Amino acid sequence: MTGPTPVRIDDPADARLDDVRDLNHSDSRPDLPGGKGLVIAEGPLVCERLLASRFPARCLVGFPDRLAGFLADHPGLPEDLPVYEVTRETLREVAGFDMHRGLLAAADRAPEPGLEEALDGARTVVVLEGVGDHENIGAIFRNAAGMGVDAVIFGNGCADPLYRRSVRVSMGHVLRTPFVHLGGTHTTWQRRLEELRSAGFRLVSLTPDPGAVVLPEALADAAGDAYERVALLVGAEGPGLTEHAMRATDVRARIPMAPGTDSLNVATSAAVAFYERDRSLGFPGVRRG
Repeated sequence: MTGPTPVRIDDPADARLDDVRDLNHSDSRPDLPGGKGLVIAEGPLVCERLLASRFPARCLVGFPDRLAGFLADHPGLPEDLPVYEVTRETLREVAGFDMHRGLLAAADRAPEPGLEEALDGARTVVVLEGVGDHENIGAIFRNAAGMGVDAVIFGNGCADPLYRRSVRVSMGHVLRTPFVHLGGTHTTWQRRLEELRSAGFRLVSLTPDPGAVVLPEALADAAGDAYERVALLVGAEGPGLTEHAMRATDVRARIPMAPGTDSLNVATSAAVAFYERDRSLGFPGVRRG
């Protein structure tokens, strides 16, 4: 089976490398939604996931040895995929810093699914409000993929999940796990949570409030049976979920913690909640694996 043929580029100013240029420049980096709006993958595993995703690939760039190994391991890549071979020094000048992973891929963004499509067949979803840290978003996607969460839903005030750092921290799972933005303002986006309730989801707010029920109780009915469909809501570092959001849910739940501890990092809290939800279902993902 044939594949793309690498083209050597030694000039850092070559326009064919513009898709991976100035990756850490706040005003001109190629993944800015208001600019090129590209999706950038770094490293062999994340590049593999990008090239297998719904995002249309634009190019693959890397050091000679990294490209040779990657192409040998992926013989089915399209022959018309632009593949550019560069030295470490050339890539450093193009990207703006030392790309020691030695392999990059760029793709166009693709339309999000609608909320109804994202919920189709889903049993567990997570809803984010005000999560503005890209690394937290990436970690939430990685945790979601590892613990059976079917979709990530964005309320108001969240950072871009396709920012390069989010993609990297998620290990490419942001490219595989469906996500949807609900739209709306700080005080109106919560109205769309009614669509989840109408679809049969139990809406669970995560909060450190000592008056909230403990998380395992929020995930099961009076008979101890896990709810069939659950949406877990998590908020920003520090302020957490807004009162508007929590009022729109069915129950407020807390993760039991040692005395003197006020809260956990949002990605850690989400991971604990995902695990507890998976445990309540009897670890179906483990049995499938």
